[in-house]
Amino acid sequence: MDTNSPDKNHPAENENPAGVPAARERVHRRTRELAVIAGHAPPHVSQANYEQAKREVTGESDADRQEAMLDSINEVKPWDPAPGSAGSQTAEPPDEDEDAEGRSESEQLAEKGVEEAGEDRMRQAARAAGREDRREP
Repeated sequence: MDTNSPDKNHPAENENPAGVPAARERVHRRTRELAVIAGHAPPHVSQANYEQAKREVTGESDADRQEAMLDSINEVKPWDPAPGSAGSQTAEPPDEDEDAEGRSESEQLAEKGVEEAGEDRMRQAARAAGREDRREP
C-alpha cells in the first residue's frame, strides 16, 4: 500500500476540511480583515480589498501589478477614423445661463436694465411734458 497517496478521508495539504483550497480561504479571510480595517462590515468587501489580499497571500508585488497595467495600456489602440472622412462638428449646446443668442445671464440682465432705464426716461419726459402743457393756458 502506498503511504504517500492522499487518503479520501483526509484533506490534502492545500485544502481545508471543507474541501476549499487553503490559499483561497486565506485570501477571503484577509479580504474580510482588510474590509474591517477600512471601516466596512465584513460582508461589504470591495474589489480593491480582494485584489490586495490576493497579492499579499500569493506574494505578487505591486511592481508586477503596475507592470501588467502598463502593458495593458500599451495594448489600447487609438481611434482611427475611416480614411477620407471629413467628419462633422456638432453644434455646442447653449449653456444653462445662456439664451438662444449665446448671451450670458449677466449680459441679459444688463440689457434688460438698459431697456428699463430708457423706458423710465421716456415716462419721465412724458410726465414733464404733461405738466408743462397744464401750466400753459
